[in-house]
Amino acid sequence: MKKHTKSEVGLAHAVWGPLPETSENMLKQLIESYSLSVSFGDVLYLDGRWYVTHSGLLRLSQRKRCAGIHVRPVPALCDPTSTRWAFKATVYRSRTCRGFVGYGDADPSNVSFLVHGAEMRVAETRAVNRALRKAYGIGICSVEEIGSLDRHAEPVPAEAKKLPQPSTNGNGHGGGTIRDRLCQLIRQHELDPNLVKSYAVDFCGVRALRDATREQVENFVQHLADWAEKDRNALLCQLNSYMPAKEGVA
Repeated sequence: MKKHTKSEVGLAHAVWGPLPETSENMLKQLIESYSLSVSFGDVLYLDGRWYVTHSGLLRLSQRKRCAGIHVRPVPALCDPTSTRWAFKATVYRSRTCRGFVGYGDADPSNVSFLVHGAEMRVAETRAVNRALRKAYGIGICSVEEIGSLDRHAEPVPAEAKKLPQPSTNGNGHGGGTIRDRLCQLIRQHELDPNLVKSYAVDFCGVRALRDATREQVENFVQHLADWAEKDRNALLCQLNSYMPAKEGVA
């Protein structure tokens, strides 16, 4: 096993515990074939399955020198009054490429309760993910395409529906629920908030955290919580990699 692959697999075991042989072999294939990285949040392991992340797909497209991504809504499938949206994305691997097309849809019935109100951005992200997966031959689903990270996938209880909805004031992650949980994780595990923010920006594949969709931030918080609970030391090593290079220089 290549040194880099061995390191990534070791990190996966540290984060998610012992992996079945089939899951470990799948991870090795993803690392060696597509240069996907556990440490950069390119893949997630949920309910015994691997999922690629939006940030992982964007990094892959950059490595492959993607020529462009064109995204537009599909009016016939959109209904703003019921917050139902559908987008078509076309990925061009080169200037002469005819394009790889992917569609993504989102409405309150197929997104997490925490991202209600951000269905349009979720639909756009899903369309881009599907087009990128087609363009570069990624056979596993992206985590943004699944309805929710709730492992039980149970209907939202009546009490939860009575809770005030998080506000969406134009940025992709407005609202107190996710932010409060992130702050709680930082306090509970004594993490550096600036390093956590830098890691979040990289994980979501955006230039600034305000550009991330609410679902991307939700995915990051879940990822951070899982890692902090299973191996805080490994998480600290990952966060420390985001320290400015000037620190520690004599």
